[in-house]
Order: sequence, then C-alpha cells, then structure tokens
Amino acid sequence: MTQPIASIASAAPQSESAPTNPSGVLNQNDFLKLMIAQLQAQNPLQPSNSNEYLNELAQFTQVEQITNLAGSSELSGAVQLIGHEVTYNGPGGVPSTGTVESVQTNSSETTLTISGRPGINQLSITEVH
Repeated sequence: MTQPIASIASAAPQSESAPTNPSGVLNQNDFLKLMIAQLQAQNPLQPSNSNEYLNELAQFTQVEQITNLAGSSELSGAVQLIGHEVTYNGPGGVPSTGTVESVQTNSSETTLTISGRPGINQLSITEVH
C-alpha cells in the first residue's frame, strides 16, 4: 500500500536554515524533496497538475539512467585497455608510456594504474599502442 503524499511530506525533516547545494548537483532525492515542498506550498483551491510532476520525475530518471550508462561505458573502455601499452600525459604534462595494469573507479572518475603508477585519469591517455 502506498503512503499518501501528505504523510510523506510530514515525515520529511524540516530545516530552519537556508538550503545549500555546494556542488550544484540535483540528485533524485533532492528532486523528490523539492517536489514535496512544492506540493506542501500549493494552494489547495488551485492545485497544480500532478501530471507535470510525474513527467518531470520521469525525465529526471531518464537522464539519471543515461548518465549511469555513460559511466559504465567509460569503465568498459578502461577495462579493455588492461595489458595494452599507452602513452599518456604524466605529471606536468610530460608524455609517458607504460602498460595498463588495472582500473579503479569511483562516483566521479575512472583512473588507471599504468606501469605501477596509480591514479592516472583515463582522459590523460593520448595514444594506445
């Protein structure tokens, strides 16, 4: 059984401080909080069109899925480099050459270990031999 919007909104934490978003990124949870705040603030005599909210949520979810797909594509491309010799821009922009040994990934980037040197950004690779 789904919970009515009013009870979900009342369960949301209330904050007295001004909202901040230092990274400038709106994730799905932020979007849902914003949508609930809009629903709470609407005039009950002139309610908003709920279809608009659902369309926005569907679009946001679609963008999130495309972003996730791009990330997995980046990881897949990096994994395919394992065992290959590459040229990359090393410290100070000096070109270096080595063999890709492993791939590391986190929420923001994919890095490689090349000839024992970890943390090399995949985007710094200029040539694959």
